[in-house]
Amino acid sequence: MEILKSSASLKLYRSKHDIEGNIVGFVPTMGALHQGHLSLIDVAASQSDYVLASIFVNPTQFNDPKDLRNYPRDLEKDLALLEAQGKTSAVFVPEVEDIYPEPDTRIFNFEMLDKVMEGAHRPGHFNGVAQVVSKLFNLVEPHKAFFGLKDFQQLAVIRQLVKQMQSDIEIVACPIIRENDGLAMSSRNQLLSDEERLHAATISAILFKSKELAQSMNVIQLTEWVISEINRDPFLQVEYFQIVDSLSLTPVETWNQAGEKQGCVAVKVGAIRLIDNIKFD
Repeated sequence: MEILKSSASLKLYRSKHDIEGNIVGFVPTMGALHQGHLSLIDVAASQSDYVLASIFVNPTQFNDPKDLRNYPRDLEKDLALLEAQGKTSAVFVPEVEDIYPEPDTRIFNFEMLDKVMEGAHRPGHFNGVAQVVSKLFNLVEPHKAFFGLKDFQQLAVIRQLVKQMQSDIEIVACPIIRENDGLAMSSRNQLLSDEERLHAATISAILFKSKELAQSMNVIQLTEWVISEINRDPFLQVEYFQIVDSLSLTPVETWNQAGEKQGCVAVKVGAIRLIDNIKFD
């Protein structure tokens, strides 16, 4: 596994290896790796000849400077995990100055995709995601890129980004990986106290229960139930829960509406903000 510390070394890596004619799979991350990230590498390795990963904490997608400062970082541990897994061909670990030699002033238009849910509560977040992902795609030049379904709205935005870039990169959605108690794996989980971590499992438990109750409740009733049940836990505070169309992310009003439906939630666990989602059949 090669470690590439600059865009120049990434370009040299591509020129040295016989990549032409082979499938390059790309897994972009912000580090603090866990089994969820490694599962993306597993899927990428099953569909690619070369697997490239990146570790870069992107400053432009943080609307809260404190959140950026506190984001967990452990590059040595991350590289050891990837090395032990043995499926990553190279890891791109650039500095901020390499990705942003000058401020990125691009403003993307994703219509409503980035205006609801996460977009409403984290202004500018998805514009920052689009800035860095577009730069990484142009540098890595992958055939496929792999993203987890935990970040459901991000996945929709990135698919729209690829269309706007007029790129033929295939975006591959990978399943949510959960802890034994159901909590969706996230780098932010390690910021929870032991007590907060125990209570955080309530989020997924309520989502799983909501699938059962969807048979007997309408959309409004179920939305209200999920919010009230999570908020009953004094360690938890719902920021939003919405049931949306899986493609357009527009709110669903009735179960009879055409299209797949996804329930998306953001919850504060103490000072830590976690997201999760569930598909309604």
